[in-house]
Amino acid sequence: MLPNWTVSPAAEKFIRRMVKFSGMPASAGFRLIVTAGGCSGYSSEFTVEAQPAPGDEVADVNGIKVFLPAETRLLLDGVIVDFADTPTKSGLTFVNPNAAPCACSSSGDTTSSAPTLAKIEIGSIKVSSAPRTTA
Repeated sequence: MLPNWTVSPAAEKFIRRMVKFSGMPASAGFRLIVTAGGCSGYSSEFTVEAQPAPGDEVADVNGIKVFLPAETRLLLDGVIVDFADTPTKSGLTFVNPNAAPCACSSSGDTTSSAPTLAKIEIGSIKVSSAPRTTA
């Protein structure tokens, strides 16, 4: 069963670009894996795949296939998936309006009832431009 989730226009644009520029066939989809954990409530990773993995459900996001494993579907229920691109961070964010705020010392003001956020850093998909040396 698919989650009751919302994908913002910015997140949709990011997902669409990842699929488009992946080099995969036009029928490929965006596989999103979300797990519980960390201060922000979620850890996540994604790939572009030719077809869903066994057990995945396929969500249609305005014509884009999004492959969701079972645990991800459970975690995304009620969540807003967004995309942030600022000088200090860039990636998907997950806003869960039902999550309790984190109480660890690194989260800042623990009296706030702000939604919980998580992000995926895009920096890990950069191609190294370091010069090669030969011996």
